[in-house]
Amino acid sequence: MTMLMAAMQVNASEQVLSDGWKVQSSATKKTYNAQVPSTVMGTLTRNGLYKGILEGVAYKQYDTKPFDCSWWYRRDFTLKDLSPKEHVLLVFDGICYRANVYVNGTLIASKDTLCGSFRRHVLDITSVAKAKNKLAVEVFRAQPGDPNIGFVDWNPRPLDESMGLFREVRVIRTGDVAIGEGSVESKIDLKTLKEAWLTVRATLRNLSDQTVKGEVRGKFDGREFSAPVTLAPHEVRDFSVSDLEALHVNNPRLWWCYNMGKPELYDMTLEFVTDGVVSDDEQLTFGIREIKDYHTSEGYRGFILNGKHVLIRGAGWTDDIFLRDTPESNEVQVRYVRDMNLNCIRFENVWGTSQNIYDLCDRYGLLVLTGWSCQWEWAEYLGKPIDKKYGGIVSPDDIALISRSFGDQVRWLRRHPSIIAWFVGSDLLPHPDLERRYIDILKQSDNRPHLISAANTKSEVSGLSGMKMAGPYDYVAPNYWYLAEAPGGAFGFNTETGIGAQLPVRESLEKMIGKNLWPLNDVWYYHCTVSATAMNNLDRLQKVINGRYGEPTGLDDFLHKADLVNYDGTRAMFESFRANVPRATGIVQWMLNSARPGLYWQLYDYYLVPNASYYSVKKGNAPLQLVLDYAKHTVYAVNEQMDASHLQASMSLYGLDGKLLAERTYPVSVAPYSSVKAFDVPVVEGVSFLFLTLKDCKGNVIANNEYALSSVADEYDWSTSDWYKTEFTRFADYKPLSQLPKADVQIKSKEYKDGRLVLTLSNASDCVAFFIRLSAKDAAGNLIVPAFWSDNYVSIPPRGEIQVTCDLSEEPQTLTLNGWNTVE
Repeated sequence: MTMLMAAMQVNASEQVLSDGWKVQSSATKKTYNAQVPSTVMGTLTRNGLYKGILEGVAYKQYDTKPFDCSWWYRRDFTLKDLSPKEHVLLVFDGICYRANVYVNGTLIASKDTLCGSFRRHVLDITSVAKAKNKLAVEVFRAQPGDPNIGFVDWNPRPLDESMGLFREVRVIRTGDVAIGEGSVESKIDLKTLKEAWLTVRATLRNLSDQTVKGEVRGKFDGREFSAPVTLAPHEVRDFSVSDLEALHVNNPRLWWCYNMGKPELYDMTLEFVTDGVVSDDEQLTFGIREIKDYHTSEGYRGFILNGKHVLIRGAGWTDDIFLRDTPESNEVQVRYVRDMNLNCIRFENVWGTSQNIYDLCDRYGLLVLTGWSCQWEWAEYLGKPIDKKYGGIVSPDDIALISRSFGDQVRWLRRHPSIIAWFVGSDLLPHPDLERRYIDILKQSDNRPHLISAANTKSEVSGLSGMKMAGPYDYVAPNYWYLAEAPGGAFGFNTETGIGAQLPVRESLEKMIGKNLWPLNDVWYYHCTVSATAMNNLDRLQKVINGRYGEPTGLDDFLHKADLVNYDGTRAMFESFRANVPRATGIVQWMLNSARPGLYWQLYDYYLVPNASYYSVKKGNAPLQLVLDYAKHTVYAVNEQMDASHLQASMSLYGLDGKLLAERTYPVSVAPYSSVKAFDVPVVEGVSFLFLTLKDCKGNVIANNEYALSSVADEYDWSTSDWYKTEFTRFADYKPLSQLPKADVQIKSKEYKDGRLVLTLSNASDCVAFFIRLSAKDAAGNLIVPAFWSDNYVSIPPRGEIQVTCDLSEEPQTLTLNGWNTVE
C-alpha cells in the first residue's frame, strides 16, 4: 500500500448558500425572506401568503398570472482572503426553468443557455469575484413544451410550475483544478464475499489556460492511493482509476439492503494535488456493494445484491407540490418506509431538493430506483405534440438537452450505493438516438443498468424492458393478485400499481375537507386525482363498499369499510408477490405519499399520518410471515432473511359468533428468498376470521397475520381489463360483518417510558374484536406525529389479548380504540 507525502492545502472551501436570500417579483417592489432550495410558491407560502391553499377547494381560486413575469433571487456572500491563485466557482444543482445569473452586476450566464430543470451548472466567476459579492438570479418559469419537473395527474400543477432555485447553490474556492462528483464502484467475489475491487470516479476540471500535471489522491479506511493525471487547458474529464493495491479490499464491510444485512458505509477523501499543493478536495460517503440485473425465463427483470436475489418491494415517492420537503420530513418518511418492511423507493422524477433523501436511503439501507417521469411522454402534461412510441423528447434540441441532463443527474447521484438502476423511460420508450446517448454516458460515468421503460416494451437498441405496467390503479379485490388471468398479478416486475383510493384517517380528512364530511360531496372528489379520464371521484370505492360490505349508515361506518377495503387490498398485493417468488421479481405500490392533501395512492397522508394500508403493508412484508393465497385458500410461509428458518405455523379459524371452527399447527422450513406451502384453510359458509401465528423453534412468536374471509369469492370480467381496472361480475359477501356482536376490549396495562408506549389489550368477549384502530393524541387533542405503532387496525380473538407498542416523541394524553364492533 502506497504511503503519500503530505501536501500543502490551498484555500479550497465550499459555501452552501442556503440562508439570507431575498425573493422578489420583477413586477413589484415587495421582497420576501427566502431559503434555498426553494420555489417561488414555496417561498411565498412560508411567508404566510396563500394560507389554506391546499385545503377544501381553495386552490381553484388562484391563478398563474403572478408567475407570468420573472422573479429574482438575491443574496450577498463574502470570500475572505481571496488569493489571485484561486478560482471561484458558482454551482447550481437545479434551477427551474431558465435563469439569468449576475455576480456583482455582471451577467455570468443567460437564460438562452442556462435552462433545463435537471441540468447542473458550474459557472466560473473568478474574473468578477471579490471579497464582498452580490449574487442576483432572475428565474423564468417553464413554458408549454419544456421538459420540466412534473406531477402528471397526481395533483394540480404548481401555480409557478416549480420556478426557482429548487436545489442547492454553492460557492467553491479551488486551485487550477477542481475535483467533484466522486463515486466508488465495486466488484465483489460473490462466492466468498471476502474480496472487493473498487473503481474510483471523479470529474476533474482544469480551470486554467495551461496544461496541468498532477495526481488524484484518495484516502479511506486507513488506505491511501494516487494516480497521475495530465489535463489540457480548460479540460473537463470523467476520471477513473481501479488497478491499485489500495483499491483491492479484503474482508470488505458490505452495503446491504437493511433486511439482508447492515448498510455499511465508508468515508473517502479525494484530492487533486499539483506541485505538492492540494488544488481541491472532496469528501464522499460510499458503500461497497455489487448490483446485477437478470431476466427470468418469461423475460422479466430481477435484481441481485451482492450475489443474493432480492424481491423489490417498494412504493413511488413524490415531493411536496411546492417542493418544501425538509431533511426532517424526509427522514420521517424514510423511517416509515423501513417501518413498513419495504425495501425500495421509486423516485419517478429524480425527486429531491438536495442529496439528503438519497443519503437517508444509503444510511437506512433502502434500495432506490430513480429516473425520468412520464410527464414528458403525454401531450397534455408536456404541452406539445408527442410521438406515440417515444413521447415528447424527439427533436435534436430536446434530445441534446435531456441527454446532458441525464449525465448531470448520474454524476450528481452516482456515489449513492442505494441507487440500483436508472429509469430512462416511464410509460414509453426513449427515442433510439436518445437511448444511445444514455448508454454512452453510462459507459463513461457509471456501471448501473438503465431501464428503458416501466412498461413491457422493446427497444431496437437494448431489447426488452423486462418490466410491466399493466395496472391496476383502481380497486381490485385481494384475490385478483393470485389469479392467472390478472394482467397486473403476481408475476414479473410490476413497476407501479395499486388499489386506488386510500383514505386518510378522519382527523386528516377534517383538515383537508372540513367538518362537513357526510354525505360525500365535490370537495372530497376535488382531492382525488386530476386525471380527466378516471379516478377523479370515489364512485368505484363506494360501489365496492356497497357490494362487499353493504351501504354505509353514516360517516363512521363508511370510514370503517373504506379502511378495510384499503387494508386487505393493499396487503394482498404485496403478499402475492412474496408468495410467488421467484416468478415474481418486484412490486412497486403507486404511490407512497402525496404531494398535497389527497385521497388516492398513498400509504400515509400529506400530514404524515399513516392510513390503514400502512399497517397491512407492514404486516404483510414482515421478513418472516405467513400469507394467505385468497384464490387457493392456501397459507404460505415466506422468508426474505439471509438464512433458512425452521418454524411452527399455526392457524385458528373463528366464526362470526366467535366459535372456534378449525385449529392446526405444522412445522415449516423455508429457505431465503422463497415461499413454501404451510397448509390449506377450510372454506366455511359465510364470514369467518383467520388468525395466523408463526413461531420459532423455541416457541417465540415471530409474526401474526389476521384475515376476514368470505365463502363467496370476488369474480371478474377479464374482457374489461384496461390500464387501470378490471370490472367485477360478483363481489365477495362480507355483509354479515354488520351482524358481528359487540366486543368488550379493555386496556389491561399501559406504560410509557423512554419514548415507548406499551399497551396490553384484552378482549373480554366471546366474539372476535375486529379491526381496531389505535390513536395517540396530545393535550390539545391532535394526533402525535410521527407515531410508530408495532401494529394497528388490530383484531383480537375471543378471550384473547395482545401487546402493542408505539414509539413517539411525547407521552400521549389521550388513547383511542375505535373498532368495527367496539365502543370508541
